[in-house]
Order: sequence, then C-alpha cells, then structure tokens
Amino acid sequence: MAKKERKFADDGWAIWIDGDDTSTVYINNWVNPKGKSYVDLALHIIGIKSSKALNVYIPFVVTEEDIEDVSLRFRDTKILQATFSAACIIDFMKNRCTSEVAYNGKTMDIVHISTLDYQLKELAHGTLITIDFDQLLPYIDNDEAYFIWRMPHKSLDEIFKPSVDMGKILSRLRDLITTPIISEKYGYSIRINESRLLPEEITRIGVFHRQKLKKAVITISIDENYELNDSNTYRIRRMENDLYSKYLPSDYNCEDVITYQWQQSRETNLNGHYNFYYNISANSISRSSMFLYLVLLLFIGIIGDLMAAFIQWMITK
Repeated sequence: MAKKERKFADDGWAIWIDGDDTSTVYINNWVNPKGKSYVDLALHIIGIKSSKALNVYIPFVVTEEDIEDVSLRFRDTKILQATFSAACIIDFMKNRCTSEVAYNGKTMDIVHISTLDYQLKELAHGTLITIDFDQLLPYIDNDEAYFIWRMPHKSLDEIFKPSVDMGKILSRLRDLITTPIISEKYGYSIRINESRLLPEEITRIGVFHRQKLKKAVITISIDENYELNDSNTYRIRRMENDLYSKYLPSDYNCEDVITYQWQQSRETNLNGHYNFYYNISANSISRSSMFLYLVLLLFIGIIGDLMAAFIQWMITK
C-alpha cells in the first residue's frame, strides 16, 4: 500500500480570564482535509462582572478580517438550540453588545465580539487576542457570559497541504505502480495552557499561572470518509441538520458529518492541563495510479502491436 507521509501538529493554546477561574473553553474543529478548515472558539465565563479581561493566545496568525462573529447567527433559534443542546429563549441584540439567552433554568449574556474594540498582537508564530471588559460591563446584565467566534484553522490547513518530495520521486513512482491505494494519516494535538508550548511573553505573565480553567471540551466535526481515533471520546453523535445547513462554514460539505467530543476537567486533572490528541486516516484510490496504469497498458499495447507486426514481417520475408 502506498503511504502518504504522516503529518503531525502539536498546538499550544492559552486562555485566561483576569479575575475568573471557573471558565469553560469549547473548541470545535471543522476539519476539511480537501479544503479550508475552521475552528470555533467559545468561552463560558462565570463571574464576568468581577473579571477584568479575556486573553486568548492562538497558535497561528489571525487578523481581524479572519474572525467571524458566529453569535450573530443565534437570531435563528434552531441554531441556538442545536448549539446549546437545549430549548432556549433569546432576546437577540438586547443592547449594542449583547443578547440574552435563557435555558436550563438559567440566564446568561451572549457577547457579540464584532461590536467590541479588541486587541490583536502577534507573538512568536501566533496571535494574542485581548478583550478589555471595561467597555463591555455596562452592557452586561448577568454574571455569566458566553463568547464565540470562528477563524480559519491555519495549523490544520498546514497539515493537509499537499507536498511533493522530489528526493523520493523514484519511490513515489514505485508506489504508484505497485498499488493504487493511498493511505493518508494525520495527527493533531491541542494543548491548552501548557507553558512549554507557549511564547515567553505569555509564560512570564503572573496572572496566567494563577488562573486555571475549570473545564475544556473539544469537538471534532469531520466527514465519515475519514476515520478518526475515537478511543478517548465520551460521546459520539450526529449534530442537528438545522445546525449544519445554516451554521456550518461556507463550502463545508455537511453530508454524513459526525461529531466526536472529548472532555477533561480539574475534577480529574488537578494540574489544570488539557491535552487532546486525535489522528485522522483515510484510504482512497489514487487517480495518478489509475492514469499511470492506463498509460502503461497503452504503451504495452502499442509495443505488443509493433512486435506482432515485426514478427509477422520476419515470417513472411
């Protein structure tokens, strides 16, 4: 079997809220091996009225143009209910910066990041996003708030980017001839608040080390044509069609998409480290092999015809 060189990325994310240590982070990867992948980053903050700022380090460069405020899609209550997995009532755009949602017996604010002035600072090979709450607090009515936005997941795009190794062209040609099956294997690790993977500008910030997340949840959405190692999942489910048809990224094929979900928390991990690893694999028929087979068959056919004609000419000479 021809094997594509395995690619692996080990990303370090950092998320801390100045003043809050009971927050939950949700990372939803819209994995698209054949095109552009996206990531939805959501944060649930408890005690936002006594917090000062939200800081998020993203392990690749993003610009303000890359950030999409998907919370604005919550005007559609079907999307809202599918996202929160509960019956919800929303007061959409209750004020300039927030909407208010009630579900499961509690009420919280949804912050629309597109209405805020926030800072983006490039650090090492990533980006630090800082949202100062001074401008936000006058619009906050509840002590729980929810942030969510979408970005291109550029580190995943690097994993899936095609590459040609001219140094192994003979091996590649041999693989194309010996088998038409291509095995693709990719690995990706998400590590949240793990210092060794973060820029020094973050690791020397005192508040970063003092403040820990309560829980982290990772969701992977991927087409079933690809196999995903789901040994560490606690739940596997298909998401609602309404969510896919109106909420998913543009040009993302939602047919047969299945969602895998991981969860880690400080109840079982007292150090507050969150390491999520998954690998993706797929077997497919190589079009290059099929084309090469056709060329070889055509070549052999032509040579066979020439040899037959030559032999006939020798006999009749």
